[in-house]
Amino acid sequence: MNLPRFYCREALSPGAHVDLPEPVARHAVRVLRLPPGALMVLFDGRGGEYPARIQRIERDRVVAELAEWHDVERESSLAVTLVQALQSGDKMDFTIQKAVELGVRHIVPVDSRRSVLRLAGERAGKRVAHWQGVVASACEQCGRNQVPLVAPLEKLENWLARPAEGGLRLMLAPDAEQTLATIAPAKNVQLLIGAEGGLDPQEVIAAQQAGFQAVRLGPRVLRTETAGLAALAALQALWGDFREG
Repeated sequence: MNLPRFYCREALSPGAHVDLPEPVARHAVRVLRLPPGALMVLFDGRGGEYPARIQRIERDRVVAELAEWHDVERESSLAVTLVQALQSGDKMDFTIQKAVELGVRHIVPVDSRRSVLRLAGERAGKRVAHWQGVVASACEQCGRNQVPLVAPLEKLENWLARPAEGGLRLMLAPDAEQTLATIAPAKNVQLLIGAEGGLDPQEVIAAQQAGFQAVRLGPRVLRTETAGLAALAALQALWGDFREG
């Protein structure tokens, strides 16, 4: 039986009695209609998970009792950072959710020249916080106990100007000569994906100067919401945990 899983920001410990965060408590009781005594799994993003049981339900509180910590991880051995140019509508939510399911380690939203969506200031901060919530929900669903971080939004050109932290840097381009099959495997990858109109030519040059190699995924031009996810799946199949037993 698959037990419901919930993310709690506060550090958890074996045997503790914890008040479930308000959104978690509301979902557990009002949506899933879990009664006292119901079993669940809680995790705090620091690794591992805790079997738990609802001890009591009060008007504005749901208290859970934690059992022993279980050293359970479902992280890929392939560490991928997705550098995703802003997408319009709800495409960013979809891309982030599915990227987490596909095992991405970090998410860096960037404002590129061809991004239709424009965010700045407080609005940008709220959207990043929303995306972090999307990440947590995706972890609850797919079984991950370590929660990927969504970096603060910044302009792509500013992010590219920073010193590289090491690892293989790839960007998708439909006219690239290289494919993933022609590149030596790596365990640390930064994957750059453009917005609806792709990357601006000057951004492509800046990315190349920053060490990014252009690669293509087959003969077709992929939409921005397809490209990153297809590349992540391909990377996991070639170098990551899709090939592990």
